[in-house]
Formats: sequence, C-alpha cells, structure tokens
Amino acid sequence: MARTVTRLTRFNMTSLALGLAFLYLPIVILVIYSFNASRLVTVWGGWSLRWYHEFFNDRAMLDAAWMSLAVAAVSATAAALLGTLAAIGLARGERFRGRALFSGMLYSPLVMPEVISGLSLLLLFVALNAERGFWTVTIAHTTLTMCFVTVVVQSRLAVLDRSLEEAAMDLGCDPVRAFLLVTLPQIVPAIVAGWMLAFILSLDDVVIASFTTGPGSATLPIRIYSEVRLGVKPEINAICTMFIALIAVIIVVASFASKLTNARGESAAPL
Repeated sequence: MARTVTRLTRFNMTSLALGLAFLYLPIVILVIYSFNASRLVTVWGGWSLRWYHEFFNDRAMLDAAWMSLAVAAVSATAAALLGTLAAIGLARGERFRGRALFSGMLYSPLVMPEVISGLSLLLLFVALNAERGFWTVTIAHTTLTMCFVTVVVQSRLAVLDRSLEEAAMDLGCDPVRAFLLVTLPQIVPAIVAGWMLAFILSLDDVVIASFTTGPGSATLPIRIYSEVRLGVKPEINAICTMFIALIAVIIVVASFASKLTNARGESAAPL
C-alpha cells in the first residue's frame, strides 16, 4: 500500500509539473526575451532594457495602453455596480414575475460566443448612429463582464445569514440602512473580486473591442494584434511583461487584503 501511494504521489507531482510548465513556460520565455538586446526575437543578444525604453517612446502604444486601462477601470466599476444590483435582485427576489427570463438574459453572455455579442452590439450602435470610440467599447465590456460580477456576488449572498439583517431591522433600521450597515460589508470582498475579474476580462478582450472600437480608440490588445501580423517585435514582449507584473501586483495585494480582512474578523469574533 505504501509503495502504491508513493507511485501515485510521484505521478501526480509529475503531472502537476508538466501542467504548470505547459501553462507558464511560454510566459517565462516571453519575460526573459523582453530583456533581449537583439532586434530579432529568436536570437539572444544579451541583457538589455532597450525595448522598455522603446515602449515609453512609442506614442501609439502608450495611447493604446492608457485606453485599455481607462476602459477596463470604467467598465469594471460599472459592471461591479450593475452586477451587484442584479445579484441582490436575484438573491432576494425569489418570487418576482419574470425572474427566469431576467436570469437567462443576464447570464447569456457567459455562454454566447463573443463574435455574436460583438456583432450584435455593433449593429445596435450603428442603429443608434452612435460614434464608435471609448464609450462604445466601455458599454460593450460592461455588458460582457456584468454577468461575471453577478455570479460572484450572488454566490456570496446565497451563504449569508439573513437573520443578521432582520435583527438590524428589528432594532430600528430601515431595509436600506440595514443592508448598507450589515450586508454590504460582508459582500465587499465578493464585489472586489468581481471588479478584479471584470477588469482583467476587459483588459484581455480583443473580439468585442474590435467590433465596437473606432478611429483613434484602439485598445492595447488590438494594437498588439495589428503589430504581430507584421512580425513579433521585442517591444511587444516588454509590454506584455509589464502587464503581467501589474496583474501579479494586483493579485498579491488582493490576497493580502483578503487575509487581513479574515484575520480582523477572527480576532473580532469573540467580542
């Protein structure tokens, strides 16, 4: 039995190592070659920060990067607000008429191909004679990411003890104040997690943005895609490395914030 367990453990560890290598080895190679001094991506020419300097001197890339960050921040904030309201409606309104239809329409972007979503949004903006640019991309990304926020927040609301909110109302709070003082602090981590998920999805999107963007409002993924068609430049490796570092910092900060919140909750529990 001991030998069997040992063999299974080694097999599992080997499978895990191969899986992680398959997922992260290309990213490691990209990060290493972002410090390559050679102009050719496949030829190593020594360590250098040349391509990071090139990126900060490339006005078109900088504009695209700022556009992506602005669109991601605004759309993630709007998605977090609308998704939270939708989650509250679904979690607390079990019996309202049209709940099944509302839920199906809300979750449809989760399973609908992005090409169909992007084309339908493009037709909508054309019918409304809306000028395609920053706000059309932001609205499209909000539509895409709101359902993800709803799923995260609704799952948190489903496990909360509603008797705490009812006790607050028994002590004199109106429903809105009871929600703000009792329920909202408990679902803030879920809202933050939903915001981060929406931010990453917006930052990563190419398909929907390609349908809804306009002249002078290209996001960074679209700009990179147009550059890659002419050949991969080391500058693109530097850009991707900086965004990987940004996302890693956000994840680490969120992890520490979550641990700090849990530690405060445990320390306050005996009181």
